[in-house]
Amino acid sequence: METQQQGGKENGRMHMEGSLSARDKVGVQDFVLLDSHTSEAAFMDNLRKRFQENLIYTYIGTMLVSVNPYQELQLYTQRQMELYQGVNFIELPPHIYAVADNAYRVMCTERNNHFILISGESGSGKTETSKKILQYLAMTCPVTEKLQTIRDRLLLSNPVLEAFGNAKTIRNDNSSRFGKYMDVQFDYKGAPAGGHILSYLIEKSRVVHQNPGERNFHIFYQLLEGGEDHLIRWLGLERNPQMYSYLIQGECAKVSSICDKTNWKLVRRAFTIIEFTEADIEHLFGIVASVLHLGNIKYEEDTHGHAIIRNGSQMQWISKLLGVPVSILQEALTNKKIEARSEEVLSPLNLELAYYARDALAKAIYGRSFNWLVNKINSSLANKDPPKKTVIGLLDIYGFEVFETNSFEQFCINYCNEKLQQLFISMTLKAEQEEYEIEGIEWEPVQYFDNKIICDLIEEKYKGIIAIMDEECLRPGEATDLSFLAKLEEKVGDHPHFLTRKLADPVARKTIDWVDFRLIHYAGEVTYCAVGFLEKNNDLLYRNLKEVVLKSKNYILRDCFHPTELDNRRRPETVTTQFKNSLSSLIEILLLKEPTYIRCIKPNNTKQPGKFEDMLVRHQVKYLGLMEHLRVRRAGFAYRRKYEIFLERYKSLCPQTWPNWAGPAREGVEKLVKYLGYQPNEYKLGRTKLFIRFPRTLFATVDSFEIRKHQLVSKIQAKYKGCLGKRAFEKKKKAAIKLESCWRGVLARREAKKRAWAVQTIRKFIVGFINRKNPDADTNKNFFGMMYYNYLWKLREHVPKNVLDKRWLTPPVAMEKTSELLHKLCIRNLVRKYCRTITPQRTHQLQQKVVTSQIFKGKKEGYKQSLCQPFEETRLSEQDINPKVLQLMNYDRIKYGIAAVKYDRHGFKARPRQLLLTQSAAYVTEQAKIKQKIEYSGLKGISVSNLNDGFLIIHVSPEDNKQKGDAILQCDHIFEAVTKLCMLASKQDAVTIAQGSLTFHFQGKEGIIDFTHGAEAQVYKAKNGHLTVATPRLKS
Repeated sequence: METQQQGGKENGRMHMEGSLSARDKVGVQDFVLLDSHTSEAAFMDNLRKRFQENLIYTYIGTMLVSVNPYQELQLYTQRQMELYQGVNFIELPPHIYAVADNAYRVMCTERNNHFILISGESGSGKTETSKKILQYLAMTCPVTEKLQTIRDRLLLSNPVLEAFGNAKTIRNDNSSRFGKYMDVQFDYKGAPAGGHILSYLIEKSRVVHQNPGERNFHIFYQLLEGGEDHLIRWLGLERNPQMYSYLIQGECAKVSSICDKTNWKLVRRAFTIIEFTEADIEHLFGIVASVLHLGNIKYEEDTHGHAIIRNGSQMQWISKLLGVPVSILQEALTNKKIEARSEEVLSPLNLELAYYARDALAKAIYGRSFNWLVNKINSSLANKDPPKKTVIGLLDIYGFEVFETNSFEQFCINYCNEKLQQLFISMTLKAEQEEYEIEGIEWEPVQYFDNKIICDLIEEKYKGIIAIMDEECLRPGEATDLSFLAKLEEKVGDHPHFLTRKLADPVARKTIDWVDFRLIHYAGEVTYCAVGFLEKNNDLLYRNLKEVVLKSKNYILRDCFHPTELDNRRRPETVTTQFKNSLSSLIEILLLKEPTYIRCIKPNNTKQPGKFEDMLVRHQVKYLGLMEHLRVRRAGFAYRRKYEIFLERYKSLCPQTWPNWAGPAREGVEKLVKYLGYQPNEYKLGRTKLFIRFPRTLFATVDSFEIRKHQLVSKIQAKYKGCLGKRAFEKKKKAAIKLESCWRGVLARREAKKRAWAVQTIRKFIVGFINRKNPDADTNKNFFGMMYYNYLWKLREHVPKNVLDKRWLTPPVAMEKTSELLHKLCIRNLVRKYCRTITPQRTHQLQQKVVTSQIFKGKKEGYKQSLCQPFEETRLSEQDINPKVLQLMNYDRIKYGIAAVKYDRHGFKARPRQLLLTQSAAYVTEQAKIKQKIEYSGLKGISVSNLNDGFLIIHVSPEDNKQKGDAILQCDHIFEAVTKLCMLASKQDAVTIAQGSLTFHFQGKEGIIDFTHGAEAQVYKAKNGHLTVATPRLKS
């Protein structure tokens, strides 16, 4: 099976590589291989050609460049995942799976932490890329049933966070409006064991305001479109988004490319997997619905110019959903609490401030609920196993944004991108060149733009834009956006990357308004409108509104707002300061991990498949620093490691360095690379590190190490198995010797005991034999017992087999009586067995045989010979008898029939006849005639001779006028015929066995038949007129 799988994977690779080779003329898969690597035109041409062939991925060394195709491509199937699993980086065409697999394998083998930084403009595909990486890691890592839950939660955390944190913008239908950094944690086996998510600066202003062509966060539309009917009723909502002020400002509540109902089902399923209780879901959507109801609150002005709420229907729903009394909530939304010394005074709000308070409350509860949601997901992803683990971080953060009107949010987002660009420069371009100089490696320096000057402009302490903004927000007096702009011109007006209308030249002045300032970012110029900067930076929520929220029965809100906020009199940190500190923490986290970069490019602004706008793409290539990175890669080295680390890892590949190297690590590495066949242009030896120029050189080394590792493991296993086998053998040998000695002792004791017993037994039998004729006593009972046993044992072989077997073993004198009883029992048992085998037919035959015995036993020759011959029911069948005879007999049932010879009374001539016996009479028939009928009542007697002849004389009464005289018959089965006739006539006593001669009568006359022995059987009339029957003697 494994061979088949490997074969399938190899075929897949060959197919993919073959299809790529067929299109190789449209570009190269790694920009490092470009001949004109310094030409931006060549770079753009290669990118364009590959994009037009749907080859959206291209490498720059280990960096992946991804161009958003704006269409579904068959690049992310299960088969593709299997294809890239465990494969070296350069073996297959560029793919997001190759990057993910490489990061995962390096993490597993080197046990270090990694992060994947996905950057690019909004709409370039960063969010989709991060999801593909997460899916790949979840699907290809080893996983148990326990870890399956963690894997599912990692995957399904994305739909939830996208629903609450993503929105449609002008450039992207699923734009991340918050920054997200996710750590995927792995155990020592490489299986996903947990995760942790950090979120940054959710765009709260979107809750209350959207630009034309944009929407609010997805969750609002998903709830209205897909929410269950009972939930919608409970929240007091209507399904039409047009009824809610916070959802219609962008004038695009419905988007054809977004299916809110389907996404709602996915979010609901995700809540179940991530362990959200029904109470959690109820309270969370209560907050979401409360935001919509807040947006529909309309203020009116009373006679004093104060804001009042006349229609309280929305207030009723908010009160129900948040668990706050209506009166308290209405008071907080129309009044501001002011502290004057030790007193607190309620100051009514005008319309502008009332709407500000309403929007501030909506933004605050949504923003803090989003943070609660992230923490809830983190608790479900928490790794509860021992803390030893490795991680792969995924940074999916807002891309660089330039709109027609750029506000405070774009300033923060672009500042974040500046920091990430600075991180990229410090970890790749700058660090790379500095490392070459430190290590003494000769190479051609690459010129690049260091954006530290821009980062300092924004974040420098006391002097940067953020510091100036905070100062304006905190200073006494009335600060305005114009005063903030004036302060910027005063403090940073001379900075080369800062410009206002006042500082600009006449040409640039035309494009900058009086309330605008322009920053020249690494990605290009961006003009920001300063209106609202101070308000959004403060992001203040009136104290009495916080007090109201703290009284809420919605426990999510109570978790989001802490009572300590009311006790703390210090002004809270501004939004930009919080964001700057969060970014600093993020940079610190990333600096401790090995980086992998994915640069996402947006090919056009209209999201059309196949459309490639050169100017737009060239701008992104420039500010993403792709050309600089390419030049560094061409001039530099793809891999570097300290000598000690490289030698420790790969020393097993060289016999001279294995198993231990005693000399300096540098010399050991030098011998190792020479043994591996590294060419001089493939590597350089620095002061403390080995530098390898080409990835293929490293991958060849890794492959060799994998093979060697298996060999070493096999040797270790063999050695260890041998050691275990030897230990087991020694243990078994020692145990066997111990068992043998113990067993020999047992056998010797048994033998001695047996001999002692044998002596005692023999002595008893000798004494018993001496006293065998005495009465039974202790002295001879053992001998008698043996004698009884031996006799019975021998008798078993001499038991009679049937009732006629007279054998019986002669018993000892002491057992004669017992033997006699046993003999009787045996015979009785044999008789009983024999009787059980006799059928009713056999019983009838035996009864006939008994009658025969009573009549003929010891009286007539031939009787003994007839014993073994069974009697037949009849000797003639109905077919043998003429039907005419049967008719004359009135179809009387024939009990027995036999062929016979009748001798007439005149000349004793022999006539063939049939003797037929019925229940009432005997018939002598001739063919179709009845010659004589003898009623049993008129039967006087039956006579036979004592010799071995077949003659039978049936005597009838002389007074019977119907009869002519006695019937003289001869038949073959004389014993059978006589017995049948006697039994049917019930005249067993009427049979006479004559010796010598007998007399018969015929018509009043008397005749004599003489019986004698002769040399042969003869029947004839003698000279004296008698019928003479001569029969030969039977041999005894």
